[in-house]
Amino acid sequence: MKVLCTHICRIVILLTGLTACNTARVNHSAPDEETIFRSSTGEPVTIANDSLEYEIIIIEPGFDAWLNSVARPEGYYSQSFLENRNQVYVVNWNQRVREPHRYNPDLYGMIIDYDPHIDYGYEVNYKLYCYFIYFQRKYRQQLAGFIPRI
Repeated sequence: MKVLCTHICRIVILLTGLTACNTARVNHSAPDEETIFRSSTGEPVTIANDSLEYEIIIIEPGFDAWLNSVARPEGYYSQSFLENRNQVYVVNWNQRVREPHRYNPDLYGMIIDYDPHIDYGYEVNYKLYCYFIYFQRKYRQQLAGFIPRI
């Protein structure tokens, strides 16, 4: 099984968090989100693509509740949109991992090995994208030139 990403602080992604210096702040959270963000419990979110032998496991308190109650439903975004955003987020994430003196290594723990030439499928891209949105909103980070919106 290929590893796309391993332990990233509070996220474990197999397949493949509180501020960082010089990072734009994101502060538009709904009240329901704030309750979820303060949560210390939650179930791991697992995604698998058996045909590619990839698996993602996200262990982050509150992410499963956020995914099921706040995030846009599966099918809302096109796969090409998700792939494009994930590629941008991964590049910026990995840059922050490489600069632990500048960005909090507790938030940005490990490189994500996301190959834009591999079709990971809709579910993998959707849940990875949702995690990036959740992460940015919860930890008030901005991984790209656009504000992470739901």
